[in-house]
Parts: sequence; structure tokens; C-alpha cells
Amino acid sequence: MRCSPSSVLNLLRMVRLRSCSRRGRNRLPQWLRKIWAYVRLLVQSLCFNALTDSDVVFDSIFEPVFWTVDYVTRWFGLVFVCLVVILTSSIVVIAYIVLLPLVLNTYSPPWIAWHICYGHWNLIMIAFHYYKAAKTSPGYPPTEKNDRPFVSVCKKCIMPKPARTHHCGICNRCILKMDHHCPWLNNCVGHFNHRYFFSFCLFMTLGCVYCSISGRNLFLDAYNALERFKHLDLEKPGIPVTGMGLLIGLLPSGQNDFATPAPSYTFKERMIHKSIIYMWVLTSTVGVALGALTVWHAVLISRGETSIDRHINKKERQRLAAWGKVYRNPFNYGKLNNWKVFFGVEKRSHWVTRVLLPSGHPPHGDGLTWDIFPVRKDLIPV
Repeated sequence: MRCSPSSVLNLLRMVRLRSCSRRGRNRLPQWLRKIWAYVRLLVQSLCFNALTDSDVVFDSIFEPVFWTVDYVTRWFGLVFVCLVVILTSSIVVIAYIVLLPLVLNTYSPPWIAWHICYGHWNLIMIAFHYYKAAKTSPGYPPTEKNDRPFVSVCKKCIMPKPARTHHCGICNRCILKMDHHCPWLNNCVGHFNHRYFFSFCLFMTLGCVYCSISGRNLFLDAYNALERFKHLDLEKPGIPVTGMGLLIGLLPSGQNDFATPAPSYTFKERMIHKSIIYMWVLTSTVGVALGALTVWHAVLISRGETSIDRHINKKERQRLAAWGKVYRNPFNYGKLNNWKVFFGVEKRSHWVTRVLLPSGHPPHGDGLTWDIFPVRKDLIPV
């Protein structure tokens, strides 16, 4: 039996009509379809454009965690600042009360002059740069309408962002040439206080290394003295009386009353030795930790990068490498020129007046626009 084309076509139409009638009977209620459409819209909003990747999804999922960390850091910033001031002040007090008399009584006049001059210079540099780093505004992009060039729009501030500008969740503002938010300063490190932050880290590291090296022998003497005091406490004459002997009034041999015999050392001597140990342990620990951070920032400055620039440049290098191209940092003027721009060195004398002495001069540029050199040249001929 042969099937004509018309009969086959009629059969397909009947099957289609029957399936459509079943689909109409199984349709969800309208209110439920609205909820389902809204849920689909929320899920699809995570992929709002073609540039969305795993980082956007990750940020969206962990946004509550980031918000909690930002909130805690914002409110504990003042506690961290007080901790820095208290610990630094304790080392200064120990240096003046304990170490300075020892230096004056044991060292020769040239060494005394060296320790007094270097110690006070280092202390002034630490205090000056910490105060400036904490109190100086890192720099913010203008909020009013202007003709300045920008590279993107902040999705939180909904404001134009110049190059190297990033949003700080703790300060809740965009920061010019943002490096990071430092809880120990309770401030962001940006264009206008980056030099103060690095100088504070550098001179604090030098001060800790100075205290650790110059106080090593004092630390060993203090540690041995405390160990000797412990042995003297254990080797007191007589038999120690414990338990029921104390209740019935027994005394060790050679003791005529209930008074405890005086130790062979004074409370002042014990506190002096403990202070020296505290100072050496604290300065050595901070010197190692802060020294590693200082070296890392020095490497970034030599490359013309901030901490955030490094991550961006790394991704750009990987992206262009896949296309067989080489990415070059447009803000890298060469190692020496990067340091000149960072410290604001414009003539030879500035290496002393602006680097080795306290200076409140502004940084190079306004942080809104940047000079881009395709070929490295001497930006500041010094």
C-alpha cells in the first residue's frame, strides 16, 4: 500500500495539533511563570555582558564575605593605629631609660655620638612619615563634570575613573593610583601618600635592624642573667616547706621567722633585663616581616607598578601572550626614572633634602593623567 504525499502531510498536521493541545493543558499558572521568569532574569544578570568571567561570578558570590571584612577593617583601623603608636613608644622609652645609660657608661665618645645621632634621625624619619602617611589624603577623582580623560566608570561610585584609579571598599571611594588599604595607617595608600608609606616602612625596617644588631649582646646578657636568677631562686639555703608544713608553722633550717629571705637581685635589675629581651624580640620580628614588605614594594616601584597594577599587568601579559604579542607597562620609565618620579627628585640635592630628610613636597603629577613613554628616556635628567 502506497502513501500519497498528501496523506503523510495530513498525518503530521494531526500529530502537531494533538501535541499543541497537550502542551496547552500542561502550561503552568501565570503567577508561577512570572516568578520563574524573574528567577531566570536574576541568574542571567550575572552574565550581563560578554566580558563577564569567573572573577565576576566569584565576586558576586563572596560579596557578603568581602563586605564583612571591609566593615571590620574600617572600625578596627583606629585600634591598629593605637597599637603601632604604643609599641613604637614602648621601644623608645626602653631606649631612653635602659639603653642610653648603658651606652653613655660603656661606649667610647665616637660610638656614643654615632648612636645618638643615628638613633634620633631614624626616630624623626619614622614619626614624620607615619604621621604624613596616616593623615595625608591619598587623592580622589573629581566628582563634578570635567573634560579629564578616563578609562572606565566605577560600578559602585557610578563615576568616571582615570587611569590607575580603583575603588576601595573600606573607604567606599575611588582612590587615585591606589596601591592598597593599609589598616595600620587606617588610610588608603594612593597617589599623594604612597611615598610617605614606603618611607615609613623603609625607616622603620632600618630602625628595627639597628636595634636588633646593636642590642644582640645586650639580649644575650639579659637572657643569661634571667636564667641565673632562676637558678638562684631554686638554690636558696634550707629545705623548702610545702603542704602541711606551712599550716603547722615549720620553717626551713637557718630561718628564724616567717619572713621570706630577700633575693640576691633587685626587682629593677629583673625588669631591665626583661625590657631588653622584649625590645630585641619585637624589633627582630618586625624587622623581618616589615623588611620583606619593604623589599616587595621596592621591586614594584622599580617596575613602575602598584600592587593592583601588578595583577592587571600580569593578566594583560597572559592575554597578549596568547595572541603572540608582548605587553609593556606604559608607566614604566626605567628603574632609575621610576625612583626619581616616586621620590620627586628633580635635582641632585633632592636625594638628600627629599629622601634622607623629612619633606612634605607633593608627588610628580596630579594622579589624573599620566605620561606614557613608548621608549624609555631620562624623565628627570639628574
